[in-house]
Amino acid sequence: MFAGKGYVREDLECSHYMKNFDVGHVPLRAAKAKQLLVTINNNFGTLAFCRRYLDRLGETKYLMALKNLCDAGIVEPCPPMCDVRGSYVSQSEHTILLRPTCKEVISRGDDY
Repeated sequence: MFAGKGYVREDLECSHYMKNFDVGHVPLRAAKAKQLLVTINNNFGTLAFCRRYLDRLGETKYLMALKNLCDAGIVEPCPPMCDVRGSYVSQSEHTILLRPTCKEVISRGDDY
């Protein structure tokens, strides 16, 4: 069943973030932002993470520091993808091996 319009836009509150791979050294003034960046580098690198993961690592009162990192371009917010306002979009990925005579999905397993 499909109830959307077929295009994606950003909507709702952002809870996921990712460190910008291409950003160089950016001077930070806030000590909390520097400390949060160390935590992000040590635990996630450039992989996406959510605020819940920061909570589990023992980070507290980090929202302003996270905003500072986003404003500086060090961390990119990844807001949820929506089609119709308030709905969610699902994304799945596979690894596909292209052979001369066929295509094979090699990421498919028992749980997928």
